[in-house]
Amino acid sequence: MPDSRGTSAPVQRREIGAWAFFDFANSGYTTVVLTTIYSTYFVAVIGAGMEAAQPGSATFAWTLSIGAANLLVLLCGPVIGAIADRRASKKRFLLLSTTLCVGSTALLALAGPDQLQFAVVCLIVSTIAFSIGENLIAAFLPEIATSDNMGRISGYGWSLGYFGGLLTLSACLAYINWAEARDMAATHYVPVCLFITALIFAVTASPTFIWLRERATPMPSAPNLSYVRAGLDRVVLTLREATHLPDLFRFLLCLTLFQSGVATVVVVAAIYAQQVAGFDSQQLIVLIMVVNLTAAIGAFAFGQAQDRFGSVVSLRAALLIWIAAIFVTQGVDSAGGVWLAGNLMGLAMGATQAGGRALVGQLTPHSRNGEIFGLWGLANRAAAIIGPVSYGLIIDATSGDYRFALYSTLAFFVVGLILLGTISEQRGRAAALLDEQAT
Repeated sequence: MPDSRGTSAPVQRREIGAWAFFDFANSGYTTVVLTTIYSTYFVAVIGAGMEAAQPGSATFAWTLSIGAANLLVLLCGPVIGAIADRRASKKRFLLLSTTLCVGSTALLALAGPDQLQFAVVCLIVSTIAFSIGENLIAAFLPEIATSDNMGRISGYGWSLGYFGGLLTLSACLAYINWAEARDMAATHYVPVCLFITALIFAVTASPTFIWLRERATPMPSAPNLSYVRAGLDRVVLTLREATHLPDLFRFLLCLTLFQSGVATVVVVAAIYAQQVAGFDSQQLIVLIMVVNLTAAIGAFAFGQAQDRFGSVVSLRAALLIWIAAIFVTQGVDSAGGVWLAGNLMGLAMGATQAGGRALVGQLTPHSRNGEIFGLWGLANRAAAIIGPVSYGLIIDATSGDYRFALYSTLAFFVVGLILLGTISEQRGRAAALLDEQAT
């Protein structure tokens, strides 16, 4: 299928592995910085002063920082994707975003207690760089996969990614155990964990840049028209032509809804377990390590199911698991309840993340991979603003009522499930093919 990939060069197993290994590499950032170690450190140490003055305010500052970063990505992600399509430079942009994420993660380690402004700046920069890289690596998927195996390859990447998060967490846990045995405080070992995360990201991302090929070819631009302007024009044109790809754009809206719930869980799960169930740092890390294994199983299993039973059916099952997990979390009154809810969430998270990316790939005209996956990133970034910020606002307004705030998370999954029922894979694939032929 040479047209879909921009070149007739065959895709080798090594290249698919190199693509999937980027998920392995960048998952340490999500797991350590956004989910487990740094999120709780930010609330308990970086924002300790404001938290003491008003309970819930540090959690609100955390979610607001994540929201601000994702707002910036929402604005620039599709344009960067369109520019990368025109210049056939997804790999170059990916290298730049990876370097920036690694560097700003290391800089986070220099933020000490009550240095909130510096921490927020580094957090926003690293989140922007991480998110742009996530968009760009996803845009390679339709170039290395076909509609018959896209679910499996996407699931393989997400599954491998959870093992990457597990590796980084294991290294951090080993260091934390060593440090605590010597009576070292979190102000010592958390910065070291950030350095460990940055180092593992840099090293394990290298196979992607060695073996993954850029198969796209540059597109001609009008004289005196900059790539930025050309990228903006292409995004505007795509949005105007949304009626030609109704199932794709309806799914992007659906994805925004349920990913708002997922994004909330990612950035507040550790805080919730600490504040509501009293988990300490080591308990949190062990919990997230096990949940990563569950998520890897979910991503792999649902990737197989997606190719066999269809993306919509598989995603519907995953969203039902999410809804069940939120109900369990609402009633948590013991460590056992947290473990049950956490593993249900892990199973569903692997399924929804892998399944959502694969379905977008199936509904996307191949000549617009970077551009559409920029919009996919836009949907994810909008979700990362809407979900955590709405949760944080409720927390702030209710002076720290974490259980009540979960109702907003539940609503995102329920409405997303309803909208998913209006999407047809077969119709969407046919529309993508017609759009490709007309380009």
